[in-house]
Amino acid sequence: MVQTLRKPEIINIARREGKVTVDGLVEHFGVTPQTIRRDLTELADVGELERVHGGAILPSTTANIGYSERRDLNLAAKVDIARECVKHIPNDCSLFLNIGTTTEAVAAELQNHVGLLVVTNNVNIATILSAKPDIQVVVTGGNLRRSDGGLIGELARNTIAQFRFDYAVIGCSALNAQGDIMDYDIQEVGVSKAIINHSDQVILAADVSKFERKAPVRIGSLADVDMFITNAALPQSCSDACSAGATKVIAVS
Repeated sequence: MVQTLRKPEIINIARREGKVTVDGLVEHFGVTPQTIRRDLTELADVGELERVHGGAILPSTTANIGYSERRDLNLAAKVDIARECVKHIPNDCSLFLNIGTTTEAVAAELQNHVGLLVVTNNVNIATILSAKPDIQVVVTGGNLRRSDGGLIGELARNTIAQFRFDYAVIGCSALNAQGDIMDYDIQEVGVSKAIINHSDQVILAADVSKFERKAPVRIGSLADVDMFITNAALPQSCSDACSAGATKVIAVS
């Protein structure tokens, strides 16, 4: 495949999978490692990708990638994480699910649960659960973020303040090396903080690609959640943050 056709495909793979590796691209295109390294360097030079050891990732920005791209990104891992999450949510409890494609995957896995009160600021989750008569759904209200169906702002926070949830499952946009949970939208972060403050058990659900992204606004620390479900071993500094906060870590395979 000529370079002009190869580069757009490399970017598409990065958007779909969160990152690309030299070895994976060599196998995919049937070219030499030197050719792939040159492609990645040229894509990094024009800001399309960001080079990391062994490959490249999508460039770090102050804005999240599009919803449709996020929905398809690491989809198998999100399903695995979601299936593990629902194992820790009993029947007959109150549960908050926040904005995110991983929490939407959790909602889809609540097929066999009964007696749940689910509160959400995610219109997509309300739609997913609307067909389940054994689950009562409450939508927070708030300013609609049309890009992904999220409800944010003061009205969302005020709704959350009226509840005390047994469980909450939250997602995030990024996790930094210090174990900080990060996001892009300061209004969404305010809602996420309210969720944590009004929940007895908080589960963070995030796949390994979040360790390779950057976002500007801090939600809190891994020490602030009770359980972290992901799909890979944690960097040592993040593992230390979990140990300090007695946060249980589950890495699904």
